[in-house]
Amino acid sequence: MSLFKTLLPLATNNAKTAVRSSGNSSLRPLLSCAPVAMVGFDRGAHSQDITKNIQYITNDKVKLTTDPNTLKLDKQLNRPICIMINWLLARQKHVMKYASLYLNQGFDVISVSCTPWQLIWPIKGSQLVAADLVKLMSANENGQPMVVHGFSVGGYIWGEVCAQIMKNRELYQPVVDRITAQVWDSAADITEITVGVPMAVFPKNNIMQKTLKAYMEYHLKTFHDVATTHYIRSSQLFHTNLCRAPALFLLSQSDPVGAESSNRAVYDSWCKMGIKCTWQCWDRSPHVQHFIKHREEYLELLMAHLREHALKTQKSRAHA
Repeated sequence: MSLFKTLLPLATNNAKTAVRSSGNSSLRPLLSCAPVAMVGFDRGAHSQDITKNIQYITNDKVKLTTDPNTLKLDKQLNRPICIMINWLLARQKHVMKYASLYLNQGFDVISVSCTPWQLIWPIKGSQLVAADLVKLMSANENGQPMVVHGFSVGGYIWGEVCAQIMKNRELYQPVVDRITAQVWDSAADITEITVGVPMAVFPKNNIMQKTLKAYMEYHLKTFHDVATTHYIRSSQLFHTNLCRAPALFLLSQSDPVGAESSNRAVYDSWCKMGIKCTWQCWDRSPHVQHFIKHREEYLELLMAHLREHALKTQKSRAHA
């Protein structure tokens, strides 16, 4: 564990360097989930923290107060919601590029993140993030459709969300039923965690990638009961998703983290369960950068998916 304590400050410094070097497009961490303070953005978008790992982003200049016990908001904005589960160490401006896609369609966005430490120690980390997300979704039912848009490690977080829902299906199943569409961009499975985390933390340093990869392999073997078994359970729940909303898969053959093989296994499993799935696998584009490399096609696929499964539902409810 001492090695991880040594590597984590280096990872933090690495992320800070990436933020400072915003002009260098090569510094794009891969997997992310680092919580960031988002207060004001271009195009009138505003955000405020709900928890350390969850932010509410809206086009309105409105101050929301959250009950710390129930996570119920004091105002209901009566808009469709996109639950956006970010990749590890995602930078603020990159998260906002995706959030803007939904804000421009009349959605509010709930941005969810987790730190590398929270990923490494799920019982005291990622599972608490998942529990807060489920609580927030359940406490703020507004009758509007919801979309889940997950990136990379977001697939793992969603598996943890499903684990939380399983604890009380009667209470939380209505939350899942509100979801009308899901999008999975570069979803990473447990089999890629030892590849993805080092690449996310040290995107430009091969030596440190190898060092952290070795630690991750040690961590999975040594802390099986407090870490690995939870990753396996999350993966199983992701493959047997409690959400039956139509899904859009966005990935590439050249991505070693959101691997085609593991995504195909999820796609096949969901199709067998009767979930309508759309598959888009590009030949070449980096992890969670398909939007950058294939912008027009990415937008066309996403908007078609939303029009058919989310925006249409929104309009029909508005005229009901």
